[in-house]
Amino acid sequence: MSDPLRIETVGQLSKPEVDAVTWLVEAATEADGVRPLSEHVELHLRYGGDRPARSLLAWDGEELAAYAHLDVTDAVAGPSAELVVHPARRRRGIGRALLDAVVAKAPEGHVRVWAHGGVPGSAALAAAAGLTQARELLQMRRPLGAPVPTPTVAEGVRVRTFRPGSDDAAWVALNAAAFAQHPEQGAWTLDDLHVRLHEPWFDAAGFFLAERAAGPGAGELLGFGWSKVHGGTEKPRLSVVRDAGEPAPPPKQHGHDPIGELYVLGVSPAARGAGLARTLALSVLGHLRDRGLSEAMLYVDADNTAALRLYESLGFARFDVDVMYVR
Repeated sequence: MSDPLRIETVGQLSKPEVDAVTWLVEAATEADGVRPLSEHVELHLRYGGDRPARSLLAWDGEELAAYAHLDVTDAVAGPSAELVVHPARRRRGIGRALLDAVVAKAPEGHVRVWAHGGVPGSAALAAAAGLTQARELLQMRRPLGAPVPTPTVAEGVRVRTFRPGSDDAAWVALNAAAFAQHPEQGAWTLDDLHVRLHEPWFDAAGFFLAERAAGPGAGELLGFGWSKVHGGTEKPRLSVVRDAGEPAPPPKQHGHDPIGELYVLGVSPAARGAGLARTLALSVLGHLRDRGLSEAMLYVDADNTAALRLYESLGFARFDVDVMYVR
């Protein structure tokens, strides 16, 4: 480091700070082949997100050397953090200094830290800081050139696509019930849904709902399978108006060609055991195949044995892993 490292903690990032973090994230993505921050954190960067969350900026002179996001909004699971160091400034102690600052800012020093993908150095950094592995989130993939069976629909059930505006509240309630034990997904609000409905990748034609078809409770939502297409290169969507002459943030690099994702799959506890999860997953895979994509991916907790059995039976295999470390 040419100058002493300076670490600042801020609530709401300024426009220049957002751009600096964007440049740093894209540099790390290009170097590592995996995005260093989760979707939730990237949305927070663009839209503001949870006000109690904090951003830690590590400055090496006038250059942003590293960034960390500290989310203190989860009163049940506790604070969580994600951090990224610029590829040109690694192995200089910057990551450790930033991680120590994150731990110091977390209430009572308790924090969950995510490391995305098998990036060299993450495990060593966590161990040096006294963190231990607590959770694995597997990324699984499946070629879409392999046969995708036609989904069968249980009697009394109808599968249709999501209707923005009219299905919003019912879907949020279903998602909360389906993921009542999930540390992040089950806490989604209408605002969380609406942010994603306005993302460039959103396509209602790939968002499938299973509902009761007739009789008492007709129209009740029973499950859903939501697809997402991402990858390649896209221009970042900014939540601010740029001043004339300012350099634009770089195009968003994903580290891979366009790929389809089984983004979220959920079934109401009252409707489980009827094969709805398989029906909805196959609906998503068929949609992604028909869009001309060659591969599909998904994320699942390594200890979710029921989901792993389903996904393996559909042809998915382990590809990569995100690891949560705790202190």
